[in-house]
Amino acid sequence: MPENSPRVGLFVTCLVDMFRPSVGFAAVKLLEDAGCTVEVPEAQTCCGQPAYNSGDRATALTLARKVIDEFEGYEYVVLPSGSCAGMIRAHYPEMLKDIPEQERAALTALSAKTHELTDFLVNVVRFTPDKKSSIKTITYHDSCSGLRELGIRNEPRKLLAT
Repeated sequence: MPENSPRVGLFVTCLVDMFRPSVGFAAVKLLEDAGCTVEVPEAQTCCGQPAYNSGDRATALTLARKVIDEFEGYEYVVLPSGSCAGMIRAHYPEMLKDIPEQERAALTALSAKTHELTDFLVNVVRFTPDKKSSIKTITYHDSCSGLRELGIRNEPRKLLAT
């Protein structure tokens, strides 16, 4: 990779890790094709969304602190999931009110550099795939969290249209 390639920490998410590792490998390939240097921190686990959604804010904050520690050294954090990216970008800041100022700054910094995969490819690195797919028909379903929490609608379509 060129020296000035963006250094990306790929957050593979619980579901990708446990059920669809191929999604993680495909995300790495896309990011590398886009000129990024990609690393996958081995100790990553969960963004805390299940705890947060069930009202267990203490566990969600514990997991958020772990995510901060694991990803603070990266220029960008990229996730192949609208719901997990939405958790970090939209809900981590909601947890800020009850934590010390220094941690607030770390959570804010993490939220600002976190992107869902298609958003990152289209809006940050301006990636356009080199080759057109031979597939003639594609059915695509928007990520509910990607739409609601991140406003991601056109980015997947733009990538699929190339």
